[in-house]
Amino acid sequence: MTDTPATQRRRLVTRLRRRLQDDRGSATAEYAVVILAAVAFAGVLVAVMRSGEVQSILTELVRGALSL
Repeated sequence: MTDTPATQRRRLVTRLRRRLQDDRGSATAEYAVVILAAVAFAGVLVAVMRSGEVQSILTELVRGALSL
């Protein structure tokens, strides 16, 4: 016996609702996004710290702190 088109639509809607309400894995995806953002920020920070101007400012800051 085959299902009527209305029954097939109801089953499809029920399956879609279940699929959309399922939030398994969402926490893992959120952690992945946070980790990627942290890595990107670390990359920018490393690039800034390697610049000559920032290194000279930090060197002067350390020298000033050690001379007290």
